[in-house]
Amino acid sequence: MSSNSEPPFAPLPVLVPTVQIGFHKRLVDAQSAFLLPALLSQVATVDIAQLDQELHSLAGSKKLQLAAHHGLRGELLFPVPCILQQKPVLIAYYRLLLGFSQKEFYKPPFGIFARMETRGTQAEKVATMLPALCLSLTESAWMLASEIPIISLDILHALTLLTLGSQFRGSYNTLLGQRATKRVFEIIRRIVSAAIQSEDSTSIVIRNAAGRNVRIEFAPDPDIAVREQLSSGRFNNRIAIEIKGGRDISNIHNRLGEAEKSHQNARDQGFTQFWTIVNVKSLNLEAARRESPTTTAFFSIDQIADHTTAEHAEFKELLVAELGLSAG
Repeated sequence: MSSNSEPPFAPLPVLVPTVQIGFHKRLVDAQSAFLLPALLSQVATVDIAQLDQELHSLAGSKKLQLAAHHGLRGELLFPVPCILQQKPVLIAYYRLLLGFSQKEFYKPPFGIFARMETRGTQAEKVATMLPALCLSLTESAWMLASEIPIISLDILHALTLLTLGSQFRGSYNTLLGQRATKRVFEIIRRIVSAAIQSEDSTSIVIRNAAGRNVRIEFAPDPDIAVREQLSSGRFNNRIAIEIKGGRDISNIHNRLGEAEKSHQNARDQGFTQFWTIVNVKSLNLEAARRESPTTTAFFSIDQIADHTTAEHAEFKELLVAELGLSAG
């Protein structure tokens, strides 16, 4: 066969592992900040006598014997104040090891410890509560260790990475959502540019044909809110826009379910129009309406961003009508 002959199959596209490349960069930072290598490095700097005393006081002989049975020092499973005082961010190691997300873990009464992970600091009041924190996490770790037949450094590291992977994915999805929301906000800005009275990084105020001000703003729930100011000064909620920035079509039903919950909340707040804008290439409208029956209009970000498409024209027409702007 000639080396210049065509392959007997059609070539497939090459997928770019963009997400994983970004995850690797974050993983390298995490290794030195709060994963197992960071804990081992910190243990090498503490007073071993104090460390052992705190382990025996908080964990007790039975738990430490289990760790020793697997060839592990106790602090790899059970936290102690002397480590967390010196490097507060290591609270993340124990949280990840136990499989708790940040949202799940940092609720009352554990919310006061959140700054240990997010900022690497602790207030004086928090420092006095470290023994109670360590005692609580030790009991959780004991439940975990009691159910695992074989425990090793590799197993502990793998368990933390499993939780961290979900955390990285969640933060990546949040970033996608923020980017998508900014993109939609800019599309709206271009459409209403002639009527803008004032604006900043999070809101636009326009004057409609009736002489009323309409405020378009980023909002936590919904993603973009459109409110018209009445002559009394009161704001009348008009359009609630939910934006789903993920491009994974396999997860679109979950995202539409999230949009539906937000729209139901918006309806309770008096909004009258509920738009859902997605970032997938194709959307089954019949299925989408079943997932989010409150949605009054579905749009694609790519389609409304392209001013040559019929969907952009529809989006613009509906927006202008709801805002009360003069056509043209």
